[in-house]
Amino acid sequence: MRDMVFRLLELNRFQKRLIMLLADSAMLIFCIFTPIFLEKGFSLPNTFSYISVAAFVVPISLVVFVKLGLYRAIVRYVGDQALIAVMKGCVLSSIAYIAVVFVLQSKVQPILPALYFSMLVISIGGSRFFVRLYVQALSKKTRKKVIIYGAGESGIQLNKALIMGKEYEAVCFLEDRKSLYGTNLAGLEVAPLAELPSIIVRTGATQIFLAMPSITKARMKEILESLQCFPLHVRIIPNLSDLVNGKARIEEVRDVEAEDLLGRDAVDPVPKLMEKCIKNRVVLVTGAGGSIGSELCRQIANYQPSALLMLDNCEYALYRIEREIHDRHNETGSPGGHPALKTKALLGSVCDEKRITKIIKTFKVETIYHAAAFKHVPMVEHNIVDGVKNNTLGTFNIAKIAQQNKVSTFVLVSTDKAVRPTNVMGASKRLAELILQGLSEHGKKTGESTTFCMVRFGNVLESSGSVVPLFRAQIAEGGPVTVTHPEIIRYFMTIPEAAQLVIQAGSLARGGDVFVLDMGEPVKIADLAKKLIRLMGLEVRSEEQPDGDIEIEYTGLRPGEKLFEELLIGDNVLGTEHSRIMRAEEASLPWKQVEMMLKTLIEKLDNFDCVAVRELLLNFEAGYRPNHDICDLVWLEQALQNADKVPGSAKVYNL
Repeated sequence: MRDMVFRLLELNRFQKRLIMLLADSAMLIFCIFTPIFLEKGFSLPNTFSYISVAAFVVPISLVVFVKLGLYRAIVRYVGDQALIAVMKGCVLSSIAYIAVVFVLQSKVQPILPALYFSMLVISIGGSRFFVRLYVQALSKKTRKKVIIYGAGESGIQLNKALIMGKEYEAVCFLEDRKSLYGTNLAGLEVAPLAELPSIIVRTGATQIFLAMPSITKARMKEILESLQCFPLHVRIIPNLSDLVNGKARIEEVRDVEAEDLLGRDAVDPVPKLMEKCIKNRVVLVTGAGGSIGSELCRQIANYQPSALLMLDNCEYALYRIEREIHDRHNETGSPGGHPALKTKALLGSVCDEKRITKIIKTFKVETIYHAAAFKHVPMVEHNIVDGVKNNTLGTFNIAKIAQQNKVSTFVLVSTDKAVRPTNVMGASKRLAELILQGLSEHGKKTGESTTFCMVRFGNVLESSGSVVPLFRAQIAEGGPVTVTHPEIIRYFMTIPEAAQLVIQAGSLARGGDVFVLDMGEPVKIADLAKKLIRLMGLEVRSEEQPDGDIEIEYTGLRPGEKLFEELLIGDNVLGTEHSRIMRAEEASLPWKQVEMMLKTLIEKLDNFDCVAVRELLLNFEAGYRPNHDICDLVWLEQALQNADKVPGSAKVYNL
């Protein structure tokens, strides 16, 4: 029987509708003749008389059922609307029955229409609900048992969505409100968190869905930490704004992300700071295809720039953000009824002086957000010359051209790795900061109007190179999860918050400012990995837990990595009118000294002299103190080749 039911469910829609039509036809005939036989017996004249009635009533009723959509509804998901349609169909069929009997026989026994209607409701409606209940009963045996945390409107809607689906079956609600304990909602009991262990044993639940889209991030963190010790895969329904905007549906649950574990609620942006350097201005974003650059473009597009120029040297990344911005702010106008946004997708490198000059002059750029950079620490260590050329000379190049063409505001997206750097990437960004400070001082003396500033912050979640996507992929593959060091600590921030704070910091600039962002509490990477593993319903494999699911493997610090990052070089930091933006009072260098360094640096880079470039970084005022030997890939290969020709002329580094 069960196999036959599943075979029927696998039929196509036309075949299913045909079966339903035939079944309803049989039930209509049964409902027409049964009242007659009950009243008058099986006499032949009566039977022939009502064949004519059936010949008219059955086709009319089927047409009515079709018009009411009884054959469009999926029987296994029949709900309240289908019940109403069945009742309407039965009423109209009964009216047709009375009319046909009256026309053919000139009189109607009152008992017959009443019996006909009652039997029709039971057969037509009952058959559909019986199929639904039977199929649901069969599917429950294969569904995954889940607990819904949150018995509010979102939890109830989620339960309805799960009932309509095939994959999950909710077994109970968990709730923090004591007034709901012991009650029954939508057929499910409501219990406190304290009863979770017994619920897991009793129901066999393997997952828990958090249906509280409007709670704060801090509260979300508390709940997630309380669930870590249970063998449950924790998943979360989309946030309230995505549900309201139609970007997500209630049943689209997602896995726990690092953002949920930070417990950090974003501060609403200050509108006047967001629009000061953007509204009615031509804005250029470099590195527009990157993690921060693309989010800057999204945020800027909401504040009515007269034009948004997006520059990147990666064609595909630039295409993606250009299409996204165009689709969201297309020819019909931007959200909120504003005029359509003018966007320009520009391929090019910030190191190409002629290209940058043409762009800034042609479009009369007024604000620049400079996010273009090579930021992956080990990658830059293996490609020293191009890393420094892009991060340091690229910044000098576009900043110099901006100043020459009277660009109003120039904001450098910097990094916490620029503070007492142990790697080339951080040192190159620190030099970029010193260049902007020098240009700012020089511009004030010569009357140049460009306001330069730089914004330092730590790691952003979900960026390219972030550990979080890597951890999730490694967990999905069964591990191991790789962490460089058990004590390594990092600051984290979401990409949207970082982009908003960068824009607002630019509006606070007075010239040569170094802004640092409040990154919240530091996170131990090993703890983050363990929490993600546990909240996926898995156990960390260790010496204490040899039967665990996922092992954490410590690989050692990579070239240039530090155990912890800093945001300040000194101790002098001042607040601003934004609670999460601080102004660091740090020493700068005279422009003449910076200019001399740049001339030497350009010469060494042109000669592809890694050793000389590294020496310059060490001797200049960048605070660079590497914790490893040179590991540029080309330089190492050359050293190996020279070693073959001149024994002892090169050293092979084991890094």
